Amino acid sequence: MDPHSTAWVTEVSDEAIRASWGDATFLRGRSYEASGHVLKYSTDRTGSIEAVVKGSGRKVYRTFLHHDHRGINSACSCPMRMGCKHAVAVLLAARESAMETVSPASSWENALAGLLPTTETEGRPVELGLEFRIDGPLEQPNGLVLRPLRLGKQGWIKSQAGWLDIVTNYRGVNYEPAQREVLLQMARLTGRHQYTYSTPASVSLSDLGPLGWSLLSQGVDAGIQLIAGQGFQDVEVGFEPVRIWLDVDLRDDGSRQLAMSGDLGPVPPGSRRFLIGEPAHGVGELGPGGRLRLRPLAGTVPDAIRGLFNRNLTVTIPAQDAGRFQLMYLPALVQRGLVPPGTWDPEDLPHPELTLGLTHEPGHRMLLEWGFRYVAGETTVDVAFHPRAGESFRDQEAEQILEEVALRLVGDHPNLREPHWQRLNPNATVIRADAARFVTETLPLLEGEGIIVTHHGETPEYSRATEAPVISVGAEDTGDNDWFNLHVRVTVAGRDVPFEQLFRALAAGDEAMLLDDGTWFPLDRPELDRLRQLLAEARELVDPGPGRQLRISAYQAGIWEELAELGVVEEQSRRWRERVQTLLNLGSDETRITVPDGLDAVLRPYQEQGLTWLAALWDADLGGVLADDMGLGKTLQSLALLERARELGQLDDAPVLVVAPASVVGTWAEEAARFAPGLRVAVIRATRARRGTELAEEIRGAHLVVTSYTLLRMEDEAYLEQKWRGLVLDEAQFVKNHRSRTYQVARRIGAPFTLAITGTPLENSLGDLWSMFSLAAPGLFPRLEGFTENYRKPVEKNGETDVLGRLRARIRPFMLRRTKREVVKELPEKVEQITRLELTPAHRRRYDQHLTRERTRVLGMLEDMDRNRVAIFRALTKLRQLALDPRLVDTDLPPIPSAKITALLGQIQELAEEGHRALVFSSFTGFLKLVRGTLEAEGIEYVYLDGRTRDRPARIARFREGGAPVFLISLKAGGFGLTLTEADYVFVLDPWWNPAAENQAVDRAHRIGQTRAVNVYRMVSADTIEEKVVALQQRKRDLFASVVDTGEFRSAAITATDIRGLLE
Repeated sequence: MDPHSTAWVTEVSDEAIRASWGDATFLRGRSYEASGHVLKYSTDRTGSIEAVVKGSGRKVYRTFLHHDHRGINSACSCPMRMGCKHAVAVLLAARESAMETVSPASSWENALAGLLPTTETEGRPVELGLEFRIDGPLEQPNGLVLRPLRLGKQGWIKSQAGWLDIVTNYRGVNYEPAQREVLLQMARLTGRHQYTYSTPASVSLSDLGPLGWSLLSQGVDAGIQLIAGQGFQDVEVGFEPVRIWLDVDLRDDGSRQLAMSGDLGPVPPGSRRFLIGEPAHGVGELGPGGRLRLRPLAGTVPDAIRGLFNRNLTVTIPAQDAGRFQLMYLPALVQRGLVPPGTWDPEDLPHPELTLGLTHEPGHRMLLEWGFRYVAGETTVDVAFHPRAGESFRDQEAEQILEEVALRLVGDHPNLREPHWQRLNPNATVIRADAARFVTETLPLLEGEGIIVTHHGETPEYSRATEAPVISVGAEDTGDNDWFNLHVRVTVAGRDVPFEQLFRALAAGDEAMLLDDGTWFPLDRPELDRLRQLLAEARELVDPGPGRQLRISAYQAGIWEELAELGVVEEQSRRWRERVQTLLNLGSDETRITVPDGLDAVLRPYQEQGLTWLAALWDADLGGVLADDMGLGKTLQSLALLERARELGQLDDAPVLVVAPASVVGTWAEEAARFAPGLRVAVIRATRARRGTELAEEIRGAHLVVTSYTLLRMEDEAYLEQKWRGLVLDEAQFVKNHRSRTYQVARRIGAPFTLAITGTPLENSLGDLWSMFSLAAPGLFPRLEGFTENYRKPVEKNGETDVLGRLRARIRPFMLRRTKREVVKELPEKVEQITRLELTPAHRRRYDQHLTRERTRVLGMLEDMDRNRVAIFRALTKLRQLALDPRLVDTDLPPIPSAKITALLGQIQELAEEGHRALVFSSFTGFLKLVRGTLEAEGIEYVYLDGRTRDRPARIARFREGGAPVFLISLKAGGFGLTLTEADYVFVLDPWWNPAAENQAVDRAHRIGQTRAVNVYRMVSADTIEEKVVALQQRKRDLFASVVDTGEFRSAAITATDIRGLLE
């Protein structure tokens, strides 16, 4: 590179580069230069530089720099094209190279430099001035321009003082700092601070904007001289803002004359004034001889009057147009401050009045149109409710005040307000009761507030009824055994109210209802609101009959009873009265029945009461849910009912079908033979292929047929072909999934009586309850959708306690539940405690490793929990297994000491020596087998039972007869159908998701027949998922208690938040 041709680069300072390209571009360019992005460059004799610069990635750009008297110009092949970081990098690289390669021969110049005259970069700072000059018509935006000058030896000169010099100072002139700073700020206001040699020599005073006047003042204070340039003799700039306005003069002939005026006074002869800026921010006056006066403006001036001001015109408004001027123009002039107070009468300004047009149409339909009327003197104009273009005269603040008054009076009717806004609906429609209520109640209030109302069409005569409505109800037979037509009649002032119209109005939440004669009455009455709730519930629960006739089921006696409380009971069929009375008397002492003679057992008082309840349902061909606590003899009470039916000859034509889990089918046969030997029992233990006989042949002559859920599902058609007098579903929670095939078969059996037996009618959600009653009492909640809308959503999602109370009332006649604490006072105490065990160090390490991995995986799936539910619960199950023993997850692991097995072994050894017996439960058979291996190694006798055990009765008998002190039982095998009162200790090795199933397992020992206190130990691994499961168990217990035991409700559904908590 020729150092002489590019010597100019050594004169370019960092400050000049920053001023031209900006700080950000300078820093990026410096980084590019320092990191070697400038691959090569060359120069020519003119001092231009051509370079190759590496961009980001693999991109390479060509960059050019050229210098002349106007400054530095750059060009680049990058997207910026010019003024880019690549150009800065090249400039810095060239400057550094030029400084390093200065020829030694130039040192003589440095030695003799002191002999030459000093430059303006040394000594006293250069003073600056600002020249005002004409560059076109002064009324135009760029007519008055400014350019910097510097003080030379011969006076004010332009050399080295252009805006480019001020901004970049690439020549290094020693300008007066304070003066240059003011001019720099002016350049920034006009956008002239960018470094380009296309920068013009002058800037417009118009472009400086309102801040320009403050900078001019600062410049004068800093010593900048204001110089009259081309077209001016003298310049005077004042910095006190001046106002301009319009004088409105009322003439004798009624006309009005508008003339420009202001703080500057009248325009002197021979002078002219002009506005500066768009919008105007200053005013200028050019006097005789070229004397220029400039002032900043106070406030703003609309462009519409720029011509009036610049030409000093006067406007005359004829008398006949005075009203239009007052209405359309005067408000805008006042609002903009162009007509000062004292020059106009406040009464001249137009003021709004709210108007309402009512159009009455047939069918009690009324259209409302809101608007405003403006009055100015004798001139009036009606305008639409919302402003339109050209209506600047409108006083929107006053309109809003009038609208707020109307809003307060019209109330909350949705049609009268704009959706989502506190505004009147300018074009509203109201019909029937709403129209009547508006005319009779709201309209007088509006007129009393001065709102102008006009009517179009014939106004109907409306009146409000003062008497309370009278409700009457009745029921009649339909020919369907379980269904009755429900009639509801409402009268007001002796007039019948059409029921369908009333129901629709109540369901829609209408506030009033209109009769055809113009009488209307409010619907916000307690009895009508309750009627609405009951009718909505009835309609949601059942599909209407033919012709949309409202029907009611015999199971819905609770709804009937509440309807009757609202008013007068009219005609009702005898059969309806009898069935309702039966339900209302369920469980009362007056209906207590005699225990059948053929029952070979002494019933306790609560069991006699249960038999009475069951018999009442049987006699009325209704079903129910027997939900007594575990161990209270639900099977015995059911057998007592069946023996009564046998003695009454009610099982001669068709037997009762009992469906139970396979493990308790034999228990039913044994207890029937023991307690009701008169019942002929047929037990179905295999399919036809294995039996070799048809089902009809197997059950011929039987009173009672016992089969399993599995066989019912496998041979559904055979069971559906038979005629059954009743259906008993033992452990009915097994068929709570209404989508399962077993549920569908049970629902199609079609017996006149169905009894669901379960100690846990509700486990996870109210959906369990619906499934149970849809089998046992199908007319109570016939439709799942209706049950969900009326009960499940309000209770589970919203916690609506009143709905929960209504649900309890609906199911009360059809579900009987007693707890052991309530009815068996002599039952020994059950002592329960949680034993918290720390994992061994090796066990803890394994658990924490898996927890970290599973937590990350599961948390990622929670965004779509429904889709990933199976995978999520599989991962949680793995963590539960790991909390017990890592070998349950990885069988190849070496044995790790288990804290639970160690603690259990110690207690078992001690209990066995003292003659106690223990039940040991786990939901994981793999862990039970590890316990079994430990007991074998220690020589402790045990009995083992899981779902695959074949000789179940023999093993149960061995334990009951004292063959072993320990009974190891899996959840599925021993959670029901067992009576093991020989044990007085129960160990639950791992907490289960379902606390009801856990309680059932514990109550194998704590039930009728137990004579000793039962001690229950629930073992929980500390700081693991098991502790979180225990907390979730309590939520499910609360759900059960809220509905079944009338406690406070809490939803038990496991949510994504719960799962996050399990993984913490």
